[in-house]
Amino acid sequence: MQLSRRAFLAATGAVAAPLLLPGCGFVGGSGGSGSGTGAEGTLTFTTWGTDAELAGFRSAIEAFQQANDGATVELNAVPYEQMFTNIDAQLQAGNPPDIFRVPYYTFGAYAGAGQLLDLSPHLSDGVQDQFTDTAWAAVQNDGSPFGLPHHTDTSAILYNRTLLDAAGITDVPTSVEDAWTWDELGQVADRLKAGLPSGTYPFAYNWQGNGVTRWLSLLFQADGAFLDSDQRTPLIDSDAGRSAVEFSSSFFRNGWVPDTDTTTSSTYAADTWFSGTVAMVWSGAFQVPDADSTADFEWGVTYAPVGVRGGGDFGGNALVATQATGQPELAASFLEFVTAREQMQAFCQAASLLPTRPDLLDGSLSFDVRPETTDVFVGQAGQVQPQDAAQVASPSMSAIIPVLKTQLDAAFLGSQDAATTVTNMAQGIADATGA
Repeated sequence: MQLSRRAFLAATGAVAAPLLLPGCGFVGGSGGSGSGTGAEGTLTFTTWGTDAELAGFRSAIEAFQQANDGATVELNAVPYEQMFTNIDAQLQAGNPPDIFRVPYYTFGAYAGAGQLLDLSPHLSDGVQDQFTDTAWAAVQNDGSPFGLPHHTDTSAILYNRTLLDAAGITDVPTSVEDAWTWDELGQVADRLKAGLPSGTYPFAYNWQGNGVTRWLSLLFQADGAFLDSDQRTPLIDSDAGRSAVEFSSSFFRNGWVPDTDTTTSSTYAADTWFSGTVAMVWSGAFQVPDADSTADFEWGVTYAPVGVRGGGDFGGNALVATQATGQPELAASFLEFVTAREQMQAFCQAASLLPTRPDLLDGSLSFDVRPETTDVFVGQAGQVQPQDAAQVASPSMSAIIPVLKTQLDAAFLGSQDAATTVTNMAQGIADATGA
């Protein structure tokens, strides 16, 4: 059964049940340190994934096993909603998998708790140079890599061309250099509000649930930060922080978004776009296949707006080995293999995700579905700065997320001004990090 990306976004489960699956059906392959080493042993690898993602992992496993006679990788595919409950229980019981997949905003909690393998002694020379500076920054803890960045994603704006045309918006940015400024986005939103049917809104923002980290895109666009380089000291109580809160709060004051478009809403922003309730939605590239197969209107994609500078969220996932693995060399070898150029390109093109290797950002990447959208998402990802991604890798990120949600919703719903919001955020972040 084909998995809906919208269902996946809502964490309704990527596959039916956990099971051990050997890789199958790959043609060709290239790799990192694991290619042709003759390494032996068995690795267990736990992940969630869409159909395309799981197929990509199986292909990579098959190629790795072919290149390493005597090596076996057992893939344990679980629903996303069970993934980290299972991992946490296994870590506590002392029987975790050798390798698992983890979002960047969760990575720091595991690395900071000493539960991941420091890959420094086990990686091939020059591995760092195979990744973008931004991606490499996202897998660091105390100056060492505790994972490899497998892919990323970042939010651009999907738009309903029919609704924009009806409101007289016929010109959308076609290059990252021409992206709307915050002021221009506001002008577009006002025109849409005036021209759209009753009950239809200019846009929705995808900051629901743990997606509240996507609000940080606006903070970065204001040239702000929420953590210092020590990943502990809060910096959000600043002019940039107040500017980002004020701008995002204006979405609600001006009626640009539905009242329900809060961080704690049970309705995901993408669902309002698919239903025709909003004309535009912030969304990652992973949404493209669903839009192609489901949307009953003509649509396109353009760039997120620019404030003081461009910016975006650093989404996606890393692959990590657990500290408890009995096969550290083999685990590192497999991680290098899966993140090699050929493997990453095939995975990202099939799953509509963005690579973390600069040698795939030269125009050679093309999504299998709606390939014309590839360059927009690649260009948007180029707006993410290394210092932005490094903050999200904080070991305290899981405790910071509830602080952001509580304080932002207070500002969005009108009970708290921007100055109070960032002051409360700073205190909550300090409590979370122990600063």
